[in-house]
Amino acid sequence: MKNPRHPDLRKVRFHDVMHALSDPCRVKIILHLLRNHKRAFACNEIPLKISKATRSHHFHVLRKAGLIESRFDGTRCMTSLRHSEIEKRFPGLLDIIVSNQ
Repeated sequence: MKNPRHPDLRKVRFHDVMHALSDPCRVKIILHLLRNHKRAFACNEIPLKISKATRSHHFHVLRKAGLIESRFDGTRCMTSLRHSEIEKRFPGLLDIIVSNQ
């Protein structure tokens, strides 16, 4: 399987990031990754009560906004937060997400 494409964060607009963070499920995904930012998770390891198709959609939106990185490990799609890149491009954004929960 081919690894998904990830945007160059220097080209990601703040508007796109805010759109990605406008959904509570996507915020939950980001919070889970933030709390465990040293490791990658398979999509189904993040606790959400949504269908597989909806879950895939949310991960796609977050990846397109440059917030997460996905790679295949065998048959599993592993996802991690682009923590240092986000902090460099949008300083303080991750702290704001955490402080508003």
